[in-house]
Amino acid sequence: MNAVTALPGIRVSAENPNHHLWNNHGTWFLHYTVHPTPFTKERIRRSLGTKDVNTARERRDSFFAHLASEAAKPVAPGSRKAVAA
Repeated sequence: MNAVTALPGIRVSAENPNHHLWNNHGTWFLHYTVHPTPFTKERIRRSLGTKDVNTARERRDSFFAHLASEAAKPVAPGSRKAVAA
């Protein structure tokens, strides 16, 4: 997961190749936590639509690479939504 290192908030365990993966009755899911505000957190589980662990790892890596590329894009002025306190 090379692209993940660009996102400081994503924790990756090099010792566990299935980090962020969760097997629910044979179907692999991506499981991660986001912090939309400094005071809240949300656990996200998304089906990867596969029963094959290698495909699940590829899809997880692709998803995190996409997140890293989105985070690297410059933000246009006025495009951020206001967060209610």
